[in-house]
Amino acid sequence: MGFTNVQAHKIKGDFRMYDVIIIGAGVVGYATAMYAGRMGMKSLVIGAEPGGTITKTNMVENYPGFKKLTGQELADNLREHALDYKEFVELKDSMVTKIQKKDDGNFSVSMGENVVEGKTVIYATGSKWRELQVPGHDDYLNKGVHYCALCDGFFYRKKITAVVGGSDSAAKDALVLAEHADKVYIIYRKESIRAEPPNIKRVNDNPKIEIINNTNVLEMKGDNVKGLTSVKLDKEFNGSDELALDGLFIAIGHLPLSDLAKEVGVVLNKKNEIMINRKSETNVPGFFAAGDVADTHFKQAITGVAEGVLAAYGAYEYINQ
Repeated sequence: MGFTNVQAHKIKGDFRMYDVIIIGAGVVGYATAMYAGRMGMKSLVIGAEPGGTITKTNMVENYPGFKKLTGQELADNLREHALDYKEFVELKDSMVTKIQKKDDGNFSVSMGENVVEGKTVIYATGSKWRELQVPGHDDYLNKGVHYCALCDGFFYRKKITAVVGGSDSAAKDALVLAEHADKVYIIYRKESIRAEPPNIKRVNDNPKIEIINNTNVLEMKGDNVKGLTSVKLDKEFNGSDELALDGLFIAIGHLPLSDLAKEVGVVLNKKNEIMINRKSETNVPGFFAAGDVADTHFKQAITGVAEGVLAAYGAYEYINQ
């Protein structure tokens, strides 16, 4: 197989041309860049959060080839692998502000006033945490209300905490908090949490963790001095609908970061996820998507990386056609 070998070059002003522009500097973006570089395509990875949200994960145990490593270690490994092809791969810490498809079929990608061009775009921006918008959320955000147990759990040593949510992420957050806090509640709106079986067992076996099922948080309460002090529940627990807490961690899912793709004319589903086929192609020729921002049902680091590899190969085929 013959690979392309197109070097970036000046075309006018600050414009530069790439074979592939990868938007998103998480594990999916890094893996995509590695594969694109391996195929000799001049690639630029742009992302404002190097490593992505997986760097907030304490332990990854379901990535093939690694029995156990931190999210930061996984991101670092993939970044270093991408940079093994540094002749072709360039990384830039920046925020993309606009994407346009030009009349000649290429794409322009703006980072404020700095603009680059690419023959293809691979969109791997991932997602952001879904907020629990109830009264008191904005008042106590980062004052007892958080979205990252790994980041902020240490501050609740010997305190009482809770996690809202029933996913695998919620179970993992509860286990992280249990390393510091004296008590961790999991508050979930359904009958039972839906984490992976090993994590369900760990939660059930941990004496610090207690699950409150079939329950919703209606309000977050506190004061200006102490911050969050309690939450109001939609049903009684231990004789009261108010639960005293020092810290509340939200793990109720994610929202895809797809707004810029939508402006290019990419089709989204009802969840605002980018619709892709088995080749990671979108409806816009030359525009691919991969990872949590795409409409795949099962979202994991390994599935996103696989979609990124497919997108890189699709970009290679698109350019050579």
